[in-house]
Amino acid sequence: MSNNREKLFTEFEAPTTQEWLDKIQVDLKGADFNKRLVWRTNEGFSVPPFYRREDVEKLKTPDALPGEFPFVRGNKKDSNSWYVRQDIKVDDAKEGNAKALDVLSKGVDSLGFHFCGDCISAEFVETLLDGVKCDCVELNFCTCKRRSVDLAKILCAYFESKGYAKESIVGSIDWDPIEKIVMKGKDVTRLLPLASQLVDMFKDYPHFRCIAVNAASLNNAGAYIVQELGYALAWGHEYLSELVEAGVDPALAASKIKFNMGITENYFMEIAKFRAARLLWAEIVKQYEPKCDCACKMCVNATTTTYNMTMYDSYVNLLRTQTEAMSAALGGVHSISVVPFDAVYETPTDFSERIARNQQLLLKEESHFDKVVDPSAGSYFIEELTTSLADAAWKLFLKIEEQGGYLEAVKCGVVQDDVNTTNTKRHEDAAKRKEFILGTNQYPNFTEVSDGKAPLSCSCGCGSKHEDAPFKAITSPRLAADFEQLRLQTEHSGKVPTAFMLTIGSLAWRQARAQFSSNFLACAGYKIVDNLGFDTVEEGVDAAMKAGADIVVLCSSDDEYATFAVPAYNYLAGRAMFIVAGAPACMDELKAAGIENFIHVKCNVLETLREYNAKLGIK
Repeated sequence: MSNNREKLFTEFEAPTTQEWLDKIQVDLKGADFNKRLVWRTNEGFSVPPFYRREDVEKLKTPDALPGEFPFVRGNKKDSNSWYVRQDIKVDDAKEGNAKALDVLSKGVDSLGFHFCGDCISAEFVETLLDGVKCDCVELNFCTCKRRSVDLAKILCAYFESKGYAKESIVGSIDWDPIEKIVMKGKDVTRLLPLASQLVDMFKDYPHFRCIAVNAASLNNAGAYIVQELGYALAWGHEYLSELVEAGVDPALAASKIKFNMGITENYFMEIAKFRAARLLWAEIVKQYEPKCDCACKMCVNATTTTYNMTMYDSYVNLLRTQTEAMSAALGGVHSISVVPFDAVYETPTDFSERIARNQQLLLKEESHFDKVVDPSAGSYFIEELTTSLADAAWKLFLKIEEQGGYLEAVKCGVVQDDVNTTNTKRHEDAAKRKEFILGTNQYPNFTEVSDGKAPLSCSCGCGSKHEDAPFKAITSPRLAADFEQLRLQTEHSGKVPTAFMLTIGSLAWRQARAQFSSNFLACAGYKIVDNLGFDTVEEGVDAAMKAGADIVVLCSSDDEYATFAVPAYNYLAGRAMFIVAGAPACMDELKAAGIENFIHVKCNVLETLREYNAKLGIK
């Protein structure tokens, strides 16, 4: 056997980009390349169908190294490890402690305690952390912003009393009064001077952060990725500049800021988002000329979004959160929190919390996502996405800075209006099925009932009463909320309508139209009765009446509707609602004959079903 190495395929000349484009154009048969294959993202830039080496040769990101400025490839050089975090709502310190100790034995190495400000005392903290080895676990605390300084004093005293080395304590206090302004419209600007006090108390704790940027709240309100990223950067810079103006060393100030960001289902875009976030934040901090580049590292806790979670077919939430956690892990975040699949309609059960923990453990222990630093590096697609996202987010950041900074933009309602507009558009797109919600507006579970489930309302959980809101607020209904309300309305009416598919004529068309109509009407919780086909419309109508149908849907081809629709409508004679599945050329003639209900791909599904509920007496 020869030891000579021969390069394979040397006889084949590498095709050029233009040759690829020429081949694609031939396959398109005259269709417009840009309209057919180029994806215009919600983030404001276009994504072509393929990339080549030459596309990334002009980029700077592939030349970066892990653990080195600008940290686009991660903060670590030797691994991609992250903290597996579980959040615990604490009403009783002893119970919260018991739960913390329990989950720590099940793979969690990061705890997030949420409790009201009125609970805070030395005894409360002592009980809550009893038996917890604080130098082995990341500890995160979220409470009322007005009591965060009191909590900080108690924590520092506790750590010192237990003899912990300050450099061994890893964690954070979720102090972010600006979030209260942007999400609730509350005027809590009086709390902003507390930032320097918090930083001063934890200045000797190099791994404990006390200023939070809760951009995840924008994510949960439907913000696009560029909006979340651009506003998060401006948000963080607002705190950084305020601290520096208060006399805090820039390196110390930056080291105390923690970003809490959401994760959407946009898999590759999310990987690129976290890479772009580190890149841009490093450049921002660098402008303050810190003595060490390590101050430019961005600390990110990533939480799976609740915006796309659903009450119906809730196990699909597991698929959503799994891909979201994967993208965050590959994106190189500091910690990940997976929201349990049932969190939007009930207090998470032990089962759902166990599944949420295990979703991350699978990524670590079985898929080894923690072993390879920045595994997406060098991917033409990811590198280009990283740069494109960074460019778009940077433009938004500069726009906010030109308006006086993030706080000023929030006071003027600029941020709230922008996110609310996006949320409204996404709800409109969901209503028209331009944006799919699997199990809700697309392929709903026909037979599922709520069984007492209802969407949970959110609460700030601070335990205090607030004054009237002087600023604009962000509305954050989940994407599926409108459809869930509609379906609950149907269920609670006491009579669930039966929709009967009157299939006739062309086999292919009637089956396709029946499937479309079944999915359409099931979004409102209607009972669906499908059929193989009927020889005459009279036979189909008789079968529908025998089945107790409230709705009869005629399913056939466009050409055959001219023959079948009017006789079927006349024979039904108002005994049930009559719907034609499609938008045939003869629609005007059918309308003239009295037929008024048509369902097709251009329908606003939500509004159409609301109208049908009203016609059926469902309120």
